[in-house]
Amino acid sequence: MIFNDDKALKVAEFLLQIKAVKLQPNDPFTWASGIKSPIYCDNRVTLSYPNIRTFIRQEYAETLVEAFGKPDVIAGVATGGIAQGALVAQELGLPFIYVRSEAKKHGMGNQIEGYFEEGQKVVLIEDLISTGGSSLKAVDALRDANLDVKGLVAIFTYGFKVAKVNFENAKCPYRTLTNYDVLLEHAKENNIISEEEARSLLEWKSDPQSWKK
Repeated sequence: MIFNDDKALKVAEFLLQIKAVKLQPNDPFTWASGIKSPIYCDNRVTLSYPNIRTFIRQEYAETLVEAFGKPDVIAGVATGGIAQGALVAQELGLPFIYVRSEAKKHGMGNQIEGYFEEGQKVVLIEDLISTGGSSLKAVDALRDANLDVKGLVAIFTYGFKVAKVNFENAKCPYRTLTNYDVLLEHAKENNIISEEEARSLLEWKSDPQSWKK
């Protein structure tokens, strides 16, 4: 899912450097679902650092074109993919739309915001993939609007098997700029985490619901 390992390592380095990703296996976070997690990821932080924002924007654009060709429209998945998607659309000189998690309850009742035409080729921009659920809801909305979804690009994925299965079942290919394994490799090699912490982090990835119980 990653085209260039050196660039994937660079993205991972940036995410750790600005604390967009935090690794705390000994003091885990609690997700809304109640799952204990040794990692916290908020890729919106990248938007606050112009040099990193530019690097990620360019990597998005390059990865997108290599994987899917240049589409007619870029679509952002609300909310994390809206700003990133607009940046990518600007980089490629393309129109931009975004997809809400559900249709508005007022006004025009739109789920897709922005101008598009039926049959246009679109690539989705997401910031993070966990199970793929919210991303694939956006894919469904675009397909329901008779848009041709070529695929999706995100900054980071945890690499859960369920996400891979969900995307395969939806027949939606995806790419990421970096991933959990690459991030752990960088963190371990640069003494951000110990060997023992790295093992704990890998155990979490293989079975998040049972980890630390």
